[in-house]
Amino acid sequence: LMNKMSGRIGDSPLIGAGTYACEVCGVSCTGEGEAIIRGTLAREVAAVMEYKGLRLQEAVDFVIKHRLDEGFAGLIAVSNKGEVAYGFNCNGMFRGCATENGFMEVGIWE
Repeated sequence: LMNKMSGRIGDSPLIGAGTYACEVCGVSCTGEGEAIIRGTLAREVAAVMEYKGLRLQEAVDFVIKHRLDEGFAGLIAVSNKGEVAYGFNCNGMFRGCATENGFMEVGIWE
């Protein structure tokens, strides 16, 4: 993993924390594992979509702002309608997206 600091806890294998998929959306997180685990960030995106009725980008923004404690993290999510959203609370996050209709996006900074 890029820039993974020695001794850090990995969130990726913990379903609901670093990764989650259900009938509403699929989510993958990156960043400080401890913060991602404490906030169960991936599952929270699906939960706020389902229980608060938020759209995907709104849910991602809500989770990054309100469910992530003092750690730095980011996430990318795909809805069951094929929408893609991302959010992060650090300087940048490597990310990319390509859709079946030809849309492509790659980014690091805002």
